[in-house]
Amino acid sequence: MSPIPHSPVTNHQLSYVIAKKLAIRGAIWTFVGYGLAQALRLGSNLILTRLLEPELFGLLALASTFLIGLNLFSDIGIGTSIVQNKRGDEPDFLNTAWMMQIIRGFGLWLCCVAIASPLARFYGDSRLSWILPLIGLTTIFAGFNSTALHTLSRQIAVGKQIVVEVGVQIVSLTVMIVWAWFSPTAWALIVGNLVTAILKMLVSYSLIPGYRNRLVWDKKAAREIFSFGKWIFVSTAMTFLATQADRILIGKLLSFEVLGIYTVAITFALLPQQAIEQFSMRTILPIVAQVAHLPRQELRAKILNKRKIVLASVGAIALFLASFGDFLILNLYDERYVQAAWMLPILALGIWPYLLFETSRQVLVAIGKPNYQAYGQFVKSIHVCLGLPIAYSFFGVPGLIIMVALNDIGLYSITAYGLWREQLSCLKQDIQATLLFVIGLAIVLVGRYWLGLGFPFSQMKF
Repeated sequence: MSPIPHSPVTNHQLSYVIAKKLAIRGAIWTFVGYGLAQALRLGSNLILTRLLEPELFGLLALASTFLIGLNLFSDIGIGTSIVQNKRGDEPDFLNTAWMMQIIRGFGLWLCCVAIASPLARFYGDSRLSWILPLIGLTTIFAGFNSTALHTLSRQIAVGKQIVVEVGVQIVSLTVMIVWAWFSPTAWALIVGNLVTAILKMLVSYSLIPGYRNRLVWDKKAAREIFSFGKWIFVSTAMTFLATQADRILIGKLLSFEVLGIYTVAITFALLPQQAIEQFSMRTILPIVAQVAHLPRQELRAKILNKRKIVLASVGAIALFLASFGDFLILNLYDERYVQAAWMLPILALGIWPYLLFETSRQVLVAIGKPNYQAYGQFVKSIHVCLGLPIAYSFFGVPGLIIMVALNDIGLYSITAYGLWREQLSCLKQDIQATLLFVIGLAIVLVGRYWLGLGFPFSQMKF
């Protein structure tokens, strides 16, 4: 009897099997780590909101917004290039990226110094003139971070990254709380941010034994980073306007106190978004980068199969916040933050289009097509910069909050078009998932009303 022939294992199949194992392990670490991080963040937030005035949260939120803006307006995708580029393990490539990172860090701090006084005059608060340069020092420390952080992302070694981030977070939050206990001023938040940046920088050099960075300038590596990063730069610049303009406008149109209340609401509303961003960056991008050579239809089928599980998990969090977010605020915070109770459900509901976007956009980045995301962020930035002032002028604060909740629809639409162009469309799955989400929301809200609990917007008094 002749032996039964065995089907040879192709490179494509082997790559997928390895990628699948890494994805499962990465997903577990990501969600466990994210859960721990958010539990720490929530606990510290509850303590700090009792020790500090809402105005201080608004003030630091505004300063942080401009710092984020500077980071985004200068982002050329150094970390993403290390994960995505074929040369991402070569010492010259890594050291060139490190040198670029250092130069960028000093440049960002100088920008913080330059804009601090004009912003203080614009907002009529002299404290911004010294707060922004101080928290801007974090960009210098971040510039000296070892590229080992990005190498771990490339290797999908999520566990080490999570341990570092949670450990650093515990120390920095402890510093904030202790400082605020003895001196309830803005310094508690400032010092906490500086401690975070310094500790992360120091720990980054111990992550991979024998891994060292040195100053190198490889012209070819620099060209490759700039070439890939040009669309990352455009995308992140637009991302600033799209995701941070709400805080800038609220700080100017209303007050730092309202901005502090809004910050509490948006912090909860963004929980599912941040969870999926962590999973997307740590797992989806490096995994898809490894199997991007697969035929498009095969790649699309594998993406859709795993994506539905992620959407169901994170969508459940969004559904809970949209249905019962007001109870969270009313039971966890004092009366100074009561208006965040009606903001949270509206903002959480608006996160759904972003979840559809984030679970698919890294596929376009992995195959070298980040331009669609740049176009989408441009559309979103127009929506925010024009829509928010108009909505506020006609409908006040409720109109402004609703407009914020609608701001991801254009971003999702452009990305969906890009996926269709690249033969990776998820539209059918998106429609099915959205219908299930809407049906689930309707059932929960009707049940809540039937139980005499009313709707989540009853605290609205603006």
